[in-house]
Amino acid sequence: MRALFFVSLFLLIAPISFLMAEESNKSAGGSIPGSGEDGAVHIVYVDRPGEEEPEAFHIRTLASVVGGEDAAKEALIYHYKHAASGFSAKLTPQQVAELSQKPEVLQVVPSRTMQLHSGTGAAVHRQGAV
Repeated sequence: MRALFFVSLFLLIAPISFLMAEESNKSAGGSIPGSGEDGAVHIVYVDRPGEEEPEAFHIRTLASVVGGEDAAKEALIYHYKHAASGFSAKLTPQQVAELSQKPEVLQVVPSRTMQLHSGTGAAVHRQGAV
């Protein structure tokens, strides 16, 4: 019975780990499609599109600097539609500069990954153990 539990747990966790690794590889730095240059992930804040679907608006905006709709779809990582309007994508410095000049683009900022610290580390530090 215990072996069945561990096998089931492995079969549940293995695909999730694989998907997380794939997403991590996708969002890590690397060559930008169609540019031959290395790029970094940036968050692009834009005005909310009027009647147009946000995803279509984001792809159209990005396609104008990356060389087409297919390259835009490949470079695009995430759409922000609720609290903010925008998207994240892998961009070269030149593409960042071009996007920043567009009237519909409010701001382009580098994406940063933050690490959360557990509460136990602070308690150990205060007790003088570290």
